[in-house]
Amino acid sequence: MGEAGFPFSAVVGQERLQLALILSAVHPGIGGVLVRGEKGTAKSTVVRALAQLLPPVVDETGARPARLVELPVGATEDRVVGSLDLERVLRDGEQAFRPGLLAAAHHGVLYVDEVNLLHDHLVDVLLDAAAMGRVHVERDGVSHSHPARFVLVGTMNPEEGELRPQLLDRFGLTVDVAASRQVDTRMAVVRRRLDYEADPEGFAARYADADQVVAERILAARDRLPEVALDDGELRRIAALCAAFDVDGMRADLVVARTATAHAAWRGRDRVTEDDVRIAAELALPHRRRRDPFDEPGISEEQLDEAMRAAAEEVENAAAAQDFDESSVGDGGDADGEPDRSDRGQGRDDVDDSGSRNGPNGPDGGGRSPIDGHPAEGPQDGIPDEGGPDDEGPDDGGPDGDGPGGGGPDDGTSGPPEGGPGSGSRPGAESLSGTPGSANKPAPRWEVPGIGEGAPGRRSRAQTRTGRMVRPDPDTATGLHLLGTIFAAAPRQFERGRFSGPLALATEDLRGAYREGREGNLVVFVVDASGSMAARDRLTAVTGAIVTLLRDAYQRRDKVAVISVRGSEAELVLPPTSSVDIAVRRLAGLRTGGKTPLAAGLRKAREVIAREHVRDPRRRPMLVLLTDGRATGGIDPLPRARTAARLLAGEGHTAMVIDCERGMIRLGLAADLARDLRARYLRLDELTGDTVADVVRGSSRRPSVRAA
Repeated sequence: MGEAGFPFSAVVGQERLQLALILSAVHPGIGGVLVRGEKGTAKSTVVRALAQLLPPVVDETGARPARLVELPVGATEDRVVGSLDLERVLRDGEQAFRPGLLAAAHHGVLYVDEVNLLHDHLVDVLLDAAAMGRVHVERDGVSHSHPARFVLVGTMNPEEGELRPQLLDRFGLTVDVAASRQVDTRMAVVRRRLDYEADPEGFAARYADADQVVAERILAARDRLPEVALDDGELRRIAALCAAFDVDGMRADLVVARTATAHAAWRGRDRVTEDDVRIAAELALPHRRRRDPFDEPGISEEQLDEAMRAAAEEVENAAAAQDFDESSVGDGGDADGEPDRSDRGQGRDDVDDSGSRNGPNGPDGGGRSPIDGHPAEGPQDGIPDEGGPDDEGPDDGGPDGDGPGGGGPDDGTSGPPEGGPGSGSRPGAESLSGTPGSANKPAPRWEVPGIGEGAPGRRSRAQTRTGRMVRPDPDTATGLHLLGTIFAAAPRQFERGRFSGPLALATEDLRGAYREGREGNLVVFVVDASGSMAARDRLTAVTGAIVTLLRDAYQRRDKVAVISVRGSEAELVLPPTSSVDIAVRRLAGLRTGGKTPLAAGLRKAREVIAREHVRDPRRRPMLVLLTDGRATGGIDPLPRARTAARLLAGEGHTAMVIDCERGMIRLGLAADLARDLRARYLRLDELTGDTVADVVRGSSRRPSVRAA
């Protein structure tokens, strides 16, 4: 028997995360939970603890505990969804299906750590299965379907790169977690962890009763869920909220409705109330506002309050209109002509004459415990009431404001901007580019020529373990190419003495599957920030161009690095990172002025590329140089810059030069650098969506340079 796991009820300061996981366990159709946060915030601990609370699973082998299935980042699609049982096919000649990890997670928890590093097509597969509750496999001559209802939990550190907005939207709920800045809470976290490490069995026993209470409530909520009513009033409130935040599609409305229903069941109610809708909105809507890679996720309390008020007015107006229509035909009002407000789906059974909400388990009192969405009620809530830091309510992430309460940095407004809470400005499009929307044009793919080795991404062609199967290859070891193996063995069956029965195979028959997909690249930006570039309009145009290219890098899952060239040296402003939005923030504070040590910038780029190659050898580099070409720093600045460019070109790196020179008289120095770099060349004022499309479509050919 293994070591006892850390108890769910013993976790301190992560009540919002615990609630999100509980609601997903009550209603798996919510679509899973994405946990975003810095390392060391108990993300994995809470997820593993949840699996211990789920009801036992009864299958053909009898009753067994619910499983926690962990999906490794390097898993193949065959391992995830299942595939042909090759052993039985080759040994017995029978077609059989071997289930994958999704089948193993049925009625349990499927846990994906660092989900942002998983291949996008695998994330799609997971989210499809979580939403439908079934897995359908149509491949290699196999047609198979099996149930797969599980709690999907993905964790990620945003500093290591974000999920695309399309994938963010498909996670039902998202919780941002951060370590508390309150000293008492931090002490409690450390004390409990030390106590657990000293005596795991004894520590788990102390919280066994509390965990049992939570487990029983989850089971009771599952049983109650089909009986929970979501009337038209609350459904209108949900629709009004989603419309106010301008979320795309209808998935948000469905998820909020399911989450509100699950929360009502968890609270022991038989109908959805306004409080349930608000809790659901806090968990289901913040990440759906992020349409652009550089939008800050999250909804402030002020924005949510304003949206809830607007939604309440919508419900009131609709109810009043309905009552008016009914009274006009003689059956809609009471004796004094007042409309009947007894059943409008606003949770009026939970509102007393003073206007304060009273749920079946006690008054709201203004201080909700995030696990229940209501005040902490002591041991009957399943969380021990020990006093001290545990009773202080939710951890809002401290002064940084990036905890569950705020959902992201404050935008400086006291309420939603004009046009609704979801119509705020986008940092990447306005604060850097200076011209709202000018940086929002998509940049089609700019590729590194040739075939890479398959760093995870979506830009350049590469041999990968998970891409489409191109051909059988005897020298490839990334999975078995079944048909290729059979075709190689078939002509040799008579000489091997086989006239019936299973196929006679030999080692020389085996063929691997050569797969081709897309890889991410390392994009190194060298930005000329010298005095000759410091004119306001030029710097605005340069930063706007960089944001356009960074957005493309984000979508292609590239790593990026930024080097600033100014003064007497080149500075690595941003070391290689997968978090493109960090690059945007660094660029916002870029300093300008001084001379132009262009040679130093190119040498620094060469150093960064070489160093990153040692760390991540599969990721091929791309260089983007934004400059007017006027090298002025150091001895013989221009010849040294051209020599550095030729050194980079000799190493075969793909490059693009964006000429930032403006005015009537142009020296064409950036064009000369492009020739030396063997780089694609274009002018800054040509960097529109159409021009970038033309550039990248021709990038797989040998780069050309035209005169300025």
